[in-house]
Amino acid sequence: MARYTGAVCRLCRREGQKLFLKGERCYSEKCSVAHRNYAPGQHGQGRKKASEYGLQLRAKQTARRFYGVQESQFYHYFEMAERKQGVTGDNLLKILESRLDNVVYRVGFASSRAEARQLVGHGHFEVNGRRVDIASYLVRPGDVISICEKSRSSEKIKAVLEANGARPVPQWIDLNRDALEAKVVSLPERDQIEAPVDEQLIVEFYSK
Repeated sequence: MARYTGAVCRLCRREGQKLFLKGERCYSEKCSVAHRNYAPGQHGQGRKKASEYGLQLRAKQTARRFYGVQESQFYHYFEMAERKQGVTGDNLLKILESRLDNVVYRVGFASSRAEARQLVGHGHFEVNGRRVDIASYLVRPGDVISICEKSRSSEKIKAVLEANGARPVPQWIDLNRDALEAKVVSLPERDQIEAPVDEQLIVEFYSK
């Protein structure tokens, strides 16, 4: 699958806000959005009034880039959200939040979602005692995510855990730091999801 390999700071600048794509750098003064808060490129500083379609597109792109999901997969999640009972926009964000790479990031087992995706792909995590190396795996309430026993001695894993040990954990996940495992208590409610996006605009974008 094709994946964006360019400078991720450009993506944050394009959306005009921090998407936390680079881990610790996003919290420091080195963050590009902090001192270049305008879109990249020759015409990045020009002021344009966005159309209705433009606002909807930006909302979709922001959510897609925030979670590190490709276009076809994002649309697949939207179709899943439409088929579920409830509000489509809320369902979409719940699906994105329940991705394994997102959960790994949210509990502090990785510094960014991109790093979480890489660590999951390298087989460092288990779900309910079975190794899972698919970043898009969707967890469910009751699932327990843990670091594989042989990965716990890895210097990389130790460094990541030390750097992210103080990160707050969302209420819908119960983290046992000593056991290095996290249990999904429930799927998150909208007010527990930190995605900086208006999900209704995404629904409108795909409903045209």
